[in-house]
Amino acid sequence: MKMENPTPIQWQFSERAQQLQSSVIREILKVTVRPEVISFAGGLPSPETFPVERMRAAFDTVLSKQGKVALQYGPTDGYGPLREWIADSLSTDGAKIVPEQVLMVSGSQQGLDLLAKVLVDEGSKVLVETPSYLGALQAFSVYRPEFVSVPTDDHGLIPEQLGSVAQGARLLYALPNFQNPTGRSLSVERRAALVETCARLGLPLIEDDPYGALSYRGEPLPKMLTMNPNGVIYMGSFSKVLTPGIRLGYVVAPVPLIRKLEQAKQAADLHTAQLTQMVVHEVVKDGFLKEHIPTIRKLYSDQCQAMLGALTEFFPSSVTWTTPEGGMFIWVTLPKHIDSMKLLDEAIAQNVAFVPGAPFYANAAEKNTLRLSFVTVPPAKIREGVEKLGKLIKSKL
Repeated sequence: MKMENPTPIQWQFSERAQQLQSSVIREILKVTVRPEVISFAGGLPSPETFPVERMRAAFDTVLSKQGKVALQYGPTDGYGPLREWIADSLSTDGAKIVPEQVLMVSGSQQGLDLLAKVLVDEGSKVLVETPSYLGALQAFSVYRPEFVSVPTDDHGLIPEQLGSVAQGARLLYALPNFQNPTGRSLSVERRAALVETCARLGLPLIEDDPYGALSYRGEPLPKMLTMNPNGVIYMGSFSKVLTPGIRLGYVVAPVPLIRKLEQAKQAADLHTAQLTQMVVHEVVKDGFLKEHIPTIRKLYSDQCQAMLGALTEFFPSSVTWTTPEGGMFIWVTLPKHIDSMKLLDEAIAQNVAFVPGAPFYANAAEKNTLRLSFVTVPPAKIREGVEKLGKLIKSKL
């Protein structure tokens, strides 16, 4: 029986809940679902790259041959054959990775949350790049750390700058390959220096690598994990090389940390879906990614070149931008007096969207920056959207 005039509940949110904020990107995406909007905002892989038929066939195979296993609860650390495949794919002659070092997670975002949960206390010092991945800042901020921004330049994080800020830090979070949001990559020399410096300081290094396979040249740079498997925490994902809809990522770390992450995951969701893990293993086990990833690289490279060409043609000389060699993003720096958040409102009014740069900074945001993603927009629309943005920017000069 329905109650008459119930008293409204006055929700008493926890302090943690009160500090939660929506992702700027997610809020922008609510606008960009309109078909007339040319969106450079989402960090979404192109649906053109999704291997729909291969995934469908894999679901059929798994359900017909191992359906009762696939639909059952699974182990917290993940599906054994897939963990073994990941370990083998990451191993090199000088660094052997074993399945016990691999924890399957429900997308990299869960991996970030679990790492923060087991490594960060309130007030703990957490080192991040300048700028850094917004999703990581969100995941870590729930646990109330003290963010310390590590200086960067046009070539990414500067290892020599760590010594002055690393004292007492719990971890350093870095994206070495085609970084989100800047598209920058660390050189081999900087990777080696960063690993050596973190090892000397006893500082755990998180190597988040969702874009590493998307090198336009086809030759990914060496992973920092292989330089020091005992000190580097590696994060990988199937979102950018297969499909994000399966929500499947993994963390590779020394066994003591993996066991603690496993305990945290048990409390969060028991385990990542057994069915999707088995399907992904069915897809990748015979080398499918070696033939599939080059098609993604080619598409993204072509669209990146289309955007770089349009930026050169339509943006004023007072604007600068990065020139990525892989990945999904270009980082734009406007004249100091232009606030990209205000520019966004005017751009949306003209049916163009991007992500303002300020939310990517843990400290001292640079408001004259923005991120452009090119992978879901065809070249003709890229040109049209960049031309509109160029006109808006020129009107501010």
